Amino acid sequence: MNELEIEQRAQRAQELFKQGFNCSQAVFASCADLFGINDEALALRLAASFGGGIGRMRMVCGAASGMFMLAGLEKGSATPHDNEGKMANYVRVQQLAADFKAKYGSLICAELLGLAPKGQCEAKLDLDPRPAERTPEYYEKRPCGEMVGEAVRIYLRNL
Repeated sequence: MNELEIEQRAQRAQELFKQGFNCSQAVFASCADLFGINDEALALRLAASFGGGIGRMRMVCGAASGMFMLAGLEKGSATPHDNEGKMANYVRVQQLAADFKAKYGSLICAELLGLAPKGQCEAKLDLDPRPAERTPEYYEKRPCGEMVGEAVRIYLRNL
């Protein structure tokens, strides 16, 4: 895939995010067709639960989760005892995670949003599950729009 095609998909991810889809949905839906998921609504539903750091618990970043879901389509095994296939997938996920963390310093949503100091995030399961209203101010204060585009670039440049 050439740089123009990568950039078009990165921009599509950013557009999806700005339309109100979460980070995971934006990343996954912008590339799912590469692996035979041509129904965008299905791609958006598949990735829906991973937004907000998995169900808005602020854990693993949704943009990173979207990349990991794509890695599953690319390298994931559908055979129960395929240890080589599992390993290939895990290698891919770990490399994507390392590249994302090298760029942003963390894989944790709360840390990326400045809600917790980097390296000190703990799981909290009693967070408000209501999505934030998508206003111009919301988009201005969040780094997510840029991150979803970069997650697509990281994924596709290593495809």
